[in-house]
Amino acid sequence: QLQLVESGGGLVQPGGSLRLSCAASGFTSGYYAIGWFRQAPGKEREGVSCISSRGVSTNYADSVKGRFTISRDNAKNTVSLQMNSLKPEDSAIYYCAAVRRIRSCALSNYDYWGQGTQVTVSS
Repeated sequence: QLQLVESGGGLVQPGGSLRLSCAASGFTSGYYAIGWFRQAPGKEREGVSCISSRGVSTNYADSVKGRFTISRDNAKNTVSLQMNSLKPEDSAIYYCAAVRRIRSCALSNYDYWGQGTQVTVSS
């Protein structure tokens, strides 16, 4: 059973930082691209960032470029999203997702999803 579990969400002030983690189990992580997505109330789900199966390639949404950093540790089966300079518009439920893909990654077309973790940026 492939499972993805997010953690690290919470309440933070504008300009602050959070680090989200995605713990994966039930598959060989070295063959899967991992993406982070978010969904705020009244908005469609948005692709935030992704990382290729071996961590060679990454992509970021324009809205987070320069502020967020994605990384992975396949030995630990974890993917992290470091979020800096947070803005109120970053508030959303953040999901990690996986797809069997060897090369590169994209911000769409994922097959497996975690349950989400809430991020709230507010003063």
